[in-house]
Amino acid sequence: MDFLKRLFGNNGATRDASAGDATGVYFYVRPNGCDEVVRVRVDRNNDLSLADDGSTYWVRKGVRGTKCRQPVELTIYFDSSRRLTSTDAQNGVLVTHADYTAWLETQASS
Repeated sequence: MDFLKRLFGNNGATRDASAGDATGVYFYVRPNGCDEVVRVRVDRNNDLSLADDGSTYWVRKGVRGTKCRQPVELTIYFDSSRRLTSTDAQNGVLVTHADYTAWLETQASS
């Protein structure tokens, strides 16, 4: 797991402070068998559900791109202070913001 933390930093999450988005956390997912990278926004104030333990939070997002129709189920866990603790992507992998930017550049040139 430490390998993934080093590879993706904060479990693949980034904030878009330049857009004035204080509550949004962004994840970038590549569905299995596709080259498309999908950006997923999670609002830490509105999207999270309280876990059964009563002190942590989680959210599950169904993700599907516009070019690749392969569905991905993204499950994200947060601590009691709504800080990211872990992520799980079924039928896909989390990638970096740089991967997302590179994919967007390939789309612009085609």
